Amino acid sequence: MVSTALVLVGGCAGEKPGAKPLPERTAEATASHAPGAEHTAALEAYRAMWRDLTKASETSDAAFPTLGDHATGGALELMKYGLRKGKEDKVVSKGAPKVNPKIIRATGREVVLRDCVDARNWLEYKLNGELKNNVPGSHFRADATVRPSEGVWKVSHLYMHESGSC
Repeated sequence: MVSTALVLVGGCAGEKPGAKPLPERTAEATASHAPGAEHTAALEAYRAMWRDLTKASETSDAAFPTLGDHATGGALELMKYGLRKGKEDKVVSKGAPKVNPKIIRATGREVVLRDCVDARNWLEYKLNGELKNNVPGSHFRADATVRPSEGVWKVSHLYMHESGSC
């Protein structure tokens, strides 16, 4: 799956020197009010980003036209890197990941999400249609920051942890 390449560079997308991982908290621990419109828009942008990546990974197309619709900055560059790597390795992905993001922290200008992406049915294939390897898909933790950009909410930071991290 494209996430294999992305996991390898996950820390490169928008990471700052000395950055620390997000604290282990749940949305309930930090949410003080019901989700607002910005929370709904941020969650939808995150889900749409994954749909865009899934579609682009079917051909390992880093120039896929909708990639920038729901991602920007480091998150967009990370996805493009993974897709370029897939093209270089002559693999494409079939199937789709399942996402279920949780809000960790939210303000009117930023929503921080945590997810346990189920990639068991999002696998890499050689161009001849054979599975790339016998390694099954798995679950991996994803941390994302979603912010308004160009008048819409977009994922600006994305960190995909190693396979089996959740």
